[in-house]
Amino acid sequence: MLKLKYLFNHVDLAEMLVRYWGYDESSLEMFKYYRVSSNAIYPFQKDGKTQLLRFSPRSEKLRENLLAELDFIAYLKTQKFGVLEAVVSKEGEKLVEANTPWGEYFASVFARVPGVQMGDTDLNDRIVFKYGESLGLLHQLSSKFESSVSKRWSYSDVLDWVQTIIMEHPNETEALAETEKLRAYFDSIPKELSNYGLIHYDFEFDNVFYDETSRSCFAIDFDDSMYHWYIMDVVQAMDSLEDCIPPEQLQQKKQCFLDGYQSQFDISKDTFDLIPACKRFANLYSYARLLRTTEEEWEHEPKWMVDLRQRLIGAMKNSSMNFGEDL
Repeated sequence: MLKLKYLFNHVDLAEMLVRYWGYDESSLEMFKYYRVSSNAIYPFQKDGKTQLLRFSPRSEKLRENLLAELDFIAYLKTQKFGVLEAVVSKEGEKLVEANTPWGEYFASVFARVPGVQMGDTDLNDRIVFKYGESLGLLHQLSSKFESSVSKRWSYSDVLDWVQTIIMEHPNETEALAETEKLRAYFDSIPKELSNYGLIHYDFEFDNVFYDETSRSCFAIDFDDSMYHWYIMDVVQAMDSLEDCIPPEQLQQKKQCFLDGYQSQFDISKDTFDLIPACKRFANLYSYARLLRTTEEEWEHEPKWMVDLRQRLIGAMKNSSMNFGEDL
């Protein structure tokens, strides 16, 4: 998540940035459907087709990561994988670096994918199987991928970043110890093409669309992608199922998902031993990001910001519950 000071609706900035691509004048009404979290997302249309402007302050992102993300998406597109597509600007760029009156920003535009979010389907067995199949195919393609630009960061780079954030807060001794514990654990696990590669990291219901016409899935939002063990994606996808599936159906649906996954990519039983550490990694990473998001406070904050800060602090407390436990 971006720092709280960036979580405002910024229509003037969005309109300035979208001019790098061009747009249908009447479609700026769609800006009211914006959302801001890890990026600001503003929908619009060009030549009658819906597209999504994504931007964030330069201080919030690493340029090398953004270029590597776009490179991976382009590769997946060439392999006929269901994925969002980056739209080039008027100058032929997929990543625009803009100097604006509000500071320096990174911006990209993506074409809208077909279908509806997974959570808006009835999650029947065929759809859940397709959900797993899509992730399995993603990992199969990832295992053959070689970046043509700077490499996306890895779990180790993420832990370096987490440690940097935590060390700015001297009282966060438990979080620091958790970082060191996870680093030692993951560094001891062998990395092979069959178990380790570039993952999506957020292959959850809100980032996967199901298109009934083609009976296929389309993945969006690779903003958090990193090099990690493939089981990390599997864990988070199955956790996403828990949010929408009745408890009495959950195990059957998880098996349906895994059957779909393994129809495209084999996963060894030994890899499942990493699940507890993967969940701890996700909790630590979330904790550090929220710590950074909430660390600045201002006088006379609007009520929504005060309320959001309290909710995020509550989420941090939940994320830190298992810090320090044995792996």
